[in-house]
Amino acid sequence: MFYKSFGLALLLFGHLMPSQAKDPEYPAITIPANLKEKAHAVKRLEELSVKLVNPGEVRVTRHYVITVLDAKGDKYASIHEYYNKLRDVRTIKGRLIDQLGFEVSKMKQSDVSDVSGVGDQALMSDTRYKLYSFNYKVYPYTVDIETEVRYNHAFYLPDWMPQEDENYAVEQSKLVVTVPADYTLRYKAFRYTGEPVQATEKDSHTYTWEVKGMTAMPEEDYVAEDYDRTTTVMLAPSSFEMQDYKGTMNSWEEMGHFIYTLNQGRDLLPDNIKKTVHELTDGKSEKEKIEILYRYLQQHTRYILITLGIGGLQTFDANSVATKGYGDCKALSNYMVALLKEAGVQANYVLVQAGDTNTQLVEDFPSTQFNHMIACVPGKKDTTWLECTSNTLPVGYLSSFTAGRPVLVVADKGSALVRTPTYGMDQNQRVRRIAATVSETGDMQVKINTHSTALQQDYAQEMIHSLSHDKILEKLRNDHLLPSYDVNRYEAKEIDGAVPAVDEEMEINAHSYATVSGKRMFLEPNLLSKVSSKLESAEVRMSPVNIYSPFIKVDTVVITIPAGYTPESVPQPVTVKSNFGEYTSGITVKDNQIVFTRRYCNKAGIFPASEWVNFAAFNNAVYKADRARVVLVKQ
Repeated sequence: MFYKSFGLALLLFGHLMPSQAKDPEYPAITIPANLKEKAHAVKRLEELSVKLVNPGEVRVTRHYVITVLDAKGDKYASIHEYYNKLRDVRTIKGRLIDQLGFEVSKMKQSDVSDVSGVGDQALMSDTRYKLYSFNYKVYPYTVDIETEVRYNHAFYLPDWMPQEDENYAVEQSKLVVTVPADYTLRYKAFRYTGEPVQATEKDSHTYTWEVKGMTAMPEEDYVAEDYDRTTTVMLAPSSFEMQDYKGTMNSWEEMGHFIYTLNQGRDLLPDNIKKTVHELTDGKSEKEKIEILYRYLQQHTRYILITLGIGGLQTFDANSVATKGYGDCKALSNYMVALLKEAGVQANYVLVQAGDTNTQLVEDFPSTQFNHMIACVPGKKDTTWLECTSNTLPVGYLSSFTAGRPVLVVADKGSALVRTPTYGMDQNQRVRRIAATVSETGDMQVKINTHSTALQQDYAQEMIHSLSHDKILEKLRNDHLLPSYDVNRYEAKEIDGAVPAVDEEMEINAHSYATVSGKRMFLEPNLLSKVSSKLESAEVRMSPVNIYSPFIKVDTVVITIPAGYTPESVPQPVTVKSNFGEYTSGITVKDNQIVFTRRYCNKAGIFPASEWVNFAAFNNAVYKADRARVVLVKQ
């Protein structure tokens, strides 16, 4: 029996030795306690190497090790690399390591998914993605990943942001950039102490940045750009090549000139479209020509995302758009400029960083910070802006997607940063009147009239153009306007103008909105305009406070109450003033009616992190006042 047991032990020992012969690597227990605090993942190690071989070739290698602490950190363990004609994925390697530091498995190349970049909005794309997930759920675990990518250009270079998200800590991360000795590397660092370490060899120059011990950023609302929050190094070329094109990027003018050159000659219209342009616009003023041709564009083309061509930067020509009737933002903007040119109106296409919250640009660092293109017609006194991907926006109006930010106007000579229109508080208004009748059971019939302008009407404007009437009703029923309700009627009317507006009428039945208890009825007269949430201010704020758009919201609510009820408790009027805005509300009860009035003015801007306490106090005071409750008693 002894010999059998001894033999079995040797067999087991021999089986275990190959997998545990190595010392453990990156055991989770060695992570400093302060890095695990409030973190879902910890980057144990990162080495990002960017080697600019020449203006037409860049090689990027990245080795990184991430320990995932819980399920919310799983997303950081997946691999996703894209490739196309300008970007080639050379190598992807990965290992899975358990919490003790022992290797569990290696990534198999046969398990890497290779999928098309054509999504729901894209018609054509030459981009594909390599995807892999370890699908491991025993926490904590660690992934060790290496990738190598080759760029067939130097037009854009990767940024370095060691801390990729909130609740994400960094033990160690390093960026090493190598360029030819005679090449000028352009970079801009944010929240990095000191300068990069530089070294020169015979034929190359190296820059090195390194950080250690970065604790997790807290989750914060109203945040600005990521580079305002955590260590970031942005890289950009001084000169570059992209296929047969060469350019420089030492100024916005140089970058704009390259984009112009890239698309030069692609504005030629077919003869039938030229004829149409003249039939529509000959003898008209410049303003009329712009309006007529913008409407023509909206009626005869549609937006479809296409990411073919040189890095998605070179547009499909105007003849193609005229023939097919569709294009992406570049193609439609180029087509609009071509139409205007044929009518004798000088126009430009414009590069913009689009997005409802992406209103900032690093203006002193010319680089590829854009994701969208629009058009404009410069005037002596004013500029007319044209969002060419929309079939519904009024001429000259830009929604929250592109308004109020720096943009690059592209020209052969004189490309420059300018700003798109900013819609202020007096333009972004929502005025709402509500007439309601509450029954003795607490049910309520409600009629709502809303007049919204500028950015405040964007949501309604998009909804009425993108959804059928039945779908609008369905959406409104799911918008949680009240705890329980039915939507019986909805109508909307657009009002054209330089500042567009939408008038909405809605009728709903609210179920048990008022609470009835014995002889008393409890009711919040602010039906639809409550600030949605309170803000926490106990912890120290880390990030600047970014409030995106200003507005004025005015509400008047008249509620008819059942006969025999009189007020027992009516809240006092509320006035709150702050650097962030002003709020007033009041409630009166007379005869058989409750009248609630509310005016909420919200300012926009980027405020120091130290102001968060004051902003939270303002928000929370409004939150409380919005929920003021009237108590009625039946005589």
